[in-house]
Amino acid sequence: MISIRWTRRGVALATLGLLLLAPAGAIRAQDPVTVRIGFASIGIDNRPFAGGSSAAIAHANRYVEDEFKNDPAIKVEWFFFKGAGPAVNEAFANGQLDFALQGDLPSVIGRASGLKTKILLASGAHAPIYLAAAPGSNITSVKDLKGRKVSIFRGTNNHLAAVKVLAANGLGERDLQVINMDEASTNAALASKNIDAAFGNFGLLLLADQGLATIVYTTKGDNPAFERHSTLIATEAFANRRPELTARLVKALTRASWWSSQEENRDAVFAIWAKSGRPAAAYKADFADQPLKYRNSPLIDDSIVAHYRYQAQQAREFGLIRRDVSVEGWFAPQFLDAALKELGLETFWTRYGADGKPASGS
Repeated sequence: MISIRWTRRGVALATLGLLLLAPAGAIRAQDPVTVRIGFASIGIDNRPFAGGSSAAIAHANRYVEDEFKNDPAIKVEWFFFKGAGPAVNEAFANGQLDFALQGDLPSVIGRASGLKTKILLASGAHAPIYLAAAPGSNITSVKDLKGRKVSIFRGTNNHLAAVKVLAANGLGERDLQVINMDEASTNAALASKNIDAAFGNFGLLLLADQGLATIVYTTKGDNPAFERHSTLIATEAFANRRPELTARLVKALTRASWWSSQEENRDAVFAIWAKSGRPAAAYKADFADQPLKYRNSPLIDDSIVAHYRYQAQQAREFGLIRRDVSVEGWFAPQFLDAALKELGLETFWTRYGADGKPASGS
């Protein structure tokens, strides 16, 4: 007779494994549940669409709704925040969200503030930032920003990337007249020359295309440490209470990542993102010379973990947070690992090491 002794940890892991592997029909919500997903972004003129990530594809093409279509007790709601990452953190703190697509710095700030979240997958990883100058400006490099009026959307993942770029050029925020503005306010101020320059993302490319700004620098092709990353995060409470729903949501977004990573879909991806009100040309320029599989990978690999650890350290060093933040226990890759295995995508994307280079065997 064989005797088996179970530890508490063993029981917990076995239970999670059964929940992840059981067929959808076997795991029915016992009562109605609303899955609330937030975006730290919003379309032009407050359109309820985002762009630039595979999660935006999942929203626009209803990947999540399709995953739960045979479960009438499960309702999916999407929320878009003009206030970006800081507004998402506030919504989390007020118990208004279960999941969110959010950049690295605001996620770090939320963790430093005591928000209990889990990072589930990447969506919008390896993104560059841009420095745009007002029309007719004599600013031609980052070093020319000293003493100038410069827009930086504080608390967003553009913020820390901009701070790191400034530091690499011998400058700090105190050397500039930094003005905290969202994208819409920045574009208006830059076009009217009320500010001298702005750090931002692909929205600045649209302004430059209209002749209302000049791109003088981009992190694209520069130090990978300057890249911005966004991830799907969940409240720890929801992931623990509803692991089966969390697993299915992650699977839906993984399917969207796969479709968004295929080069034959490049134009279609940009066209879908254009529902945000930003033209496809802006996304085309932002993704130029970069494979879709690089930017739309969902993997939580060593490069992502190392990046978040480094972001937390630098956010503390630059005074953006007031306490040390540990990334230990923050990542919950088991949901993505299960999705990759179920969808046969375990080797589809390249894994990168902490040094930013392809990991051996990838």
